Amino acid sequence: MDPILEDFLSDPAADLSALHDVARIKALLENCAREGRAISYSELLLNLGFRFTRPKMRAVCKTLDRIDVLTEQEGAPALAVLVVREGDGLPGQGWWTGRTDYQGLWTGPDAHAHISKLQAAVFAYWKGRA
Repeated sequence: MDPILEDFLSDPAADLSALHDVARIKALLENCAREGRAISYSELLLNLGFRFTRPKMRAVCKTLDRIDVLTEQEGAPALAVLVVREGDGLPGQGWWTGRTDYQGLWTGPDAHAHISKLQAAVFAYWKGRA
């Protein structure tokens, strides 16, 4: 079997549609926002019933893009900024690609300051919302 396909299908009991479930993932991120905390890619995937693999992470990132479009249409701040790498607490490369609100390095103190500002806006918006 193809190793990438094997990685993707390695959680036989998991429902792969969960990776594309906009409502479920959006609700998870809204809960994180109300709690004032970020969530790692691994924790997000675990909440969906998967162990971390890159193919699953890439699949869920496409869903995060759709969620950000939806939240923008709703007049709410983007939620994908809450999904971060465990190692440095920053979003992955795909999140940074094509951004127009930040032109610096995707790691380091400037990146952390930018993410902290965006996350603070998300937390402020969702604080106290049911």
